[in-house]
Amino acid sequence: MERYKKFPMRFERHEYGILEMIFDGPNLNAVDEKVHAELPKIWSVIENDPQTRVVLVRGEGRAFSAGGSFDLIDDQINDYGVRMRVYYETRDLVKNMIDFKKPVISAIHGPAVGAGLIVAMLSDISIAARSAKIVDGHTRLGVAAGDHASMVWPLLCGMAKAKYYLMTCKPMNGETAERIGLVSLCVDEEKLLETARETARDLANGAQEAITLTKYAMNSWYRQQMPLFDASLALEFLGFGGPEVVEGVNSHRQKRPPKFV
Repeated sequence: MERYKKFPMRFERHEYGILEMIFDGPNLNAVDEKVHAELPKIWSVIENDPQTRVVLVRGEGRAFSAGGSFDLIDDQINDYGVRMRVYYETRDLVKNMIDFKKPVISAIHGPAVGAGLIVAMLSDISIAARSAKIVDGHTRLGVAAGDHASMVWPLLCGMAKAKYYLMTCKPMNGETAERIGLVSLCVDEEKLLETARETARDLANGAQEAITLTKYAMNSWYRQQMPLFDASLALEFLGFGGPEVVEGVNSHRQKRPPKFV
């Protein structure tokens, strides 16, 4: 973990076997270029850490993670090399989380968007505060809902709800996310960390091989959908070369509704 001491995330240990991975950066823990590059790699480091049995991912301050920076999106629009690098990083993040052997718990409060949302939704157990704001904003940005969403959301909450939220970019709170099956559990915000740590404690003290193999078996649902994931991710990044994403970014920066022609 030495290489991550200056990384814009924190890593803490409060109890035996539990590593807390904390988004802790500017702009509501937005995922900048550095974080995006390192997120796919951290899972192999943790997997080889004998002190860690369970990972608990959370955000510092008022958010879980408010998504990617617009500067990074600008670079993807204007530089094909950057676009392809981010494409491979996103692909590796999803695949590495699916193949990660140890259980992951996400404690979601405030906004959860973009690459942070990938981590939240691909966690094995997702616990959301009632006031959480979960939104997949791809089509509002002007690109297809790729990365994890087209593969994961229909399995979690069904095709009808997945299409509604992914095509409209409507935000949902923790109660709605639990009601439709997108997250495992919804609790009051003041109980979020306590509940997540209690769940992590149960897993850390459980039968490790049995838990690992159960996760591996369940994640076979995702492995079966890998051709769908690859196609949706390619369609998303195809959009970074088109005109709609330019208007999407401009409208976000100018805080106005987009005018897609």
